[in-house]
Amino acid sequence: MSRVSVPCHVKGTVALQVGDVRTSQGRPGVLVIDVTFPSVAPFELQEITFKNYYTAFLTIRVRQHTSTHTPAKWVTCLRDYCLMPDPHSEEGAQEYVSLFKHQMLCDMARVLELRLILRQPSPLWLSFTVEELQIYQQGPKSPSMTFPKWLSHPVPCEQSAPLLEGLPEPSRVSSEVQQMWALTEMIRASHASTRIGRFDVDGCYDLNLLSYT
Repeated sequence: MSRVSVPCHVKGTVALQVGDVRTSQGRPGVLVIDVTFPSVAPFELQEITFKNYYTAFLTIRVRQHTSTHTPAKWVTCLRDYCLMPDPHSEEGAQEYVSLFKHQMLCDMARVLELRLILRQPSPLWLSFTVEELQIYQQGPKSPSMTFPKWLSHPVPCEQSAPLLEGLPEPSRVSSEVQQMWALTEMIRASHASTRIGRFDVDGCYDLNLLSYT
């Protein structure tokens, strides 16, 4: 299935502080990134791709268009998706990730805005985020291939019988061929048995021919 990249605007990250903000022990354990689509009408999201950078868990919320008289609402479509099996180790810390609409918890139609909530509970990493963020929607459908009528609807085997009309039966042809072969063998045998002498002329010997031998 084809996909088309959706132009988007990624806003700056907003950090939610964990711990005492007045001391050095406080650090941002949660980041919020808003993604808007100012030049695109509400669309159906097909796929999200990005490169992880030390984010352990990801939650995504989507703001969807409902109707003219109803304000758009936020819905959680992905909750605490694990990007690093162990937040304290390097595994998965810088992997490329693809998320598809069938993995989401809600319908991804009429998307207006996305909100990515990044979480890293480990104190080992000084910073974390997601990079190279791309949003895709479904592309136009490929034109269907047309086939000739004779290829799309092959003639059944039963309809080929008229082509054989006027031809002799196979058994009859086989019998005649055998008879011709038998006649050929008989003619070959008769020629082999009638031997003409070297000096025989009409049943007599020519003395002149004998004198030269």
